[in-house]
Amino acid sequence: MARLSFTANLHSHVACPDRELSARTVRELLNAYFDEAAEVRSYVLDDQGALRKHVVVFINGVAARDRTHLSDEVPDDATVCVMQALSGG
Repeated sequence: MARLSFTANLHSHVACPDRELSARTVRELLNAYFDEAAEVRSYVLDDQGALRKHVVVFINGVAARDRTHLSDEVPDDATVCVMQALSGG
């Protein structure tokens, strides 16, 4: 199973505890998570189901390439982290 976690800044907006889930792709992993925590979806995905512009998914420390279809493979023992970019002045 892959371990999915979210950075602290996302936790400040919505409860998103770490979970271990089985999935072959980033899309499957996120959908499995959203089945249990639907309120997190709108912080991560846009209305077309793609990653929001300010969100990046890392699989074992490497940024996922497919931001639209989320087809990047997720190994069984992967650590997947969803990060929200911060900006300000």
